[in-house]
Amino acid sequence: MNMSVMPSLDIKALREQFPVLSREVDGKPLVYLDNAATTQKPQCVIDSLVDYYSTCNSNVHRGAHKLADEATQRYEGARDIVAGFINAAAREEVIWTSGTTESINMVANGLAQMLKAGDEVVVTEMEHHANLVPWQQACKRSGATLKIAPIFDDGSLDLEAFKSLLNSNTRLVAFPHVSNSLGTVNPVAELTALAKQAGALVLVDGAQGVAHGNVDVQALGCDFYAFSGHKIFGPTGIGVLWGRQELLAEWPVWITGGEMIATVTYQDAIWNQLPYRLEAGTPHIAGAIGLGEAVRWFSQLDMVAVAAHEQALLQKATELAASIEGLKLIGTAKHKVGVLSFVMAGGHPADIGFLLDRQGIAIRTGHHCAEPLMNRLGVPGTARASFSIYNTLEEVDVLFEGLRKVQMMLA
Repeated sequence: MNMSVMPSLDIKALREQFPVLSREVDGKPLVYLDNAATTQKPQCVIDSLVDYYSTCNSNVHRGAHKLADEATQRYEGARDIVAGFINAAAREEVIWTSGTTESINMVANGLAQMLKAGDEVVVTEMEHHANLVPWQQACKRSGATLKIAPIFDDGSLDLEAFKSLLNSNTRLVAFPHVSNSLGTVNPVAELTALAKQAGALVLVDGAQGVAHGNVDVQALGCDFYAFSGHKIFGPTGIGVLWGRQELLAEWPVWITGGEMIATVTYQDAIWNQLPYRLEAGTPHIAGAIGLGEAVRWFSQLDMVAVAAHEQALLQKATELAASIEGLKLIGTAKHKVGVLSFVMAGGHPADIGFLLDRQGIAIRTGHHCAEPLMNRLGVPGTARASFSIYNTLEEVDVLFEGLRKVQMMLA
């Protein structure tokens, strides 16, 4: 796909906004293909962090001085930006967390207090550990049962099997919007509707889905949606738990302390209103401001053009993969985003990653925090190239030129 096909997405100009993309690794231009692990940051996001610390570094809320007022305005303004981006019904539905993992644990901790023996929680075989282990532990503490919806060998969810697991005992269903290991895009609205028919709550792990745009939590129909800032061009250590206001207003608090209280005596405490009742302590103020700036920047892009570009990268990579003998793709679902997981005959994923790195090509190797999934697929792990909006078709060529060299080195 050339630039004339997508006049609304100038990749060259876009890349120039990311300082790290101009660096070299071992004398080679950096080809960064580890975006499912973390995305790079545009200069405007970096500037927003520096500007906060340089001009109005202060704690938020209750401050009786100018710096505190400015910090609070930026911090709460970022909440408004995120709420608009995901089409939350109210800004109070956006809870700042440290990331997807904390967001899911916040829900799982509360659910564990409600579950009892005989209740069931349903997840899928494609889960990241962060959307598996919290439910395991919640079920262990409560005596509830964890059920696993199977996938097909291509990495897509078995919808009929998923349906068969839902019943009147199902209390919550959790699944990824997009699989971090396979790139599979799940039919979130359809899965949510099925779970709702059974009377279950629904949590969507949106860590990999949010950076592909057009996340509308009201249209999806779920009860909770969790994501991390660093997956969408923002800082690390900041994330979001979106939840329906009526649920969050009554959800058991997890961490207690300052900020999340309305009144405290030596004997008891009364929790604050949303969103603060679920945000204990001094927050990651700069992180929230940076995430707000990242979302603002990303929202200005043409999402149709973004999706078309990412699909062009994936299509070319998939076609080139077929030209390398002994390379097997892991995850070939019909609906997927720019994640290319693979194994290669004669080469351990770790060796492939090391040899590509010496050529300036950054990928991820291992089980990608999805060890049960790797066991299900019969592989110890994979090499994973994951694409983002700033990657180019030329970089896809460089990846496969690098893989051919790796194959010769390992022969």
